Amino acid sequence: MNELVVTSLPLLLKGLGVTLILSIAAIAGSTLLGLLAAILRTSQLPVGRQLALLYTELFRGSPVLITLMFIYFGVAYFGYEINLLAAGILGLSIYQGAYISEVFRAGIEAVPKGQWEVAWILGLSKQQTFRCVILPQTRRIVMPPLIGQYLSLIKDTSIVSMIGMSELMHQGQAIVDRIGQPVVVYGLVALLYFIICYPISRWVQHHQQTRSVLS
Repeated sequence: MNELVVTSLPLLLKGLGVTLILSIAAIAGSTLLGLLAAILRTSQLPVGRQLALLYTELFRGSPVLITLMFIYFGVAYFGYEINLLAAGILGLSIYQGAYISEVFRAGIEAVPKGQWEVAWILGLSKQQTFRCVILPQTRRIVMPPLIGQYLSLIKDTSIVSMIGMSELMHQGQAIVDRIGQPVVVYGLVALLYFIICYPISRWVQHHQQTRSVLS
């Protein structure tokens, strides 16, 4: 067993590196998409609200694997090429962005309406009010559920192995296919995911406790 761990660990760590790159890029992409969709959902533009609603309902109502498959194979169907990393980042960003948009929308709507009115009285434009007054308060409100969604995204990266990307789960599957010992190998895979996710989860708990004490 010790020999299996020693021989498997370099490949799993290589896969972990890919998972981290994929996670960081997808977190950035999904956050931007989610914030944009939330802004449209809370705007006074009927077309923008409907488009944002269609986006969130469509991807929240379908499996992430379907999104990944559609992007990777759909792009090829139309005669274009996309590499696995780009497909994984784009698919996870679009899918998770639909969930993150609801987190941001709830946060924006949780800011008291009086904040807008005070900002207008002070002479701030709508853009200035949102950027300087509403968004900072929204960030504090949404941070715990947003981090929880990021944790979900990190775990969803394992699904990208289904389109052949050599991330952590794919490397674990390759080792099992070659030498067996699924309990040990998948146990190592789970441990590496735990090492990533647990500190983030603890930070969220600490953040919530700190806010409770301060309030």
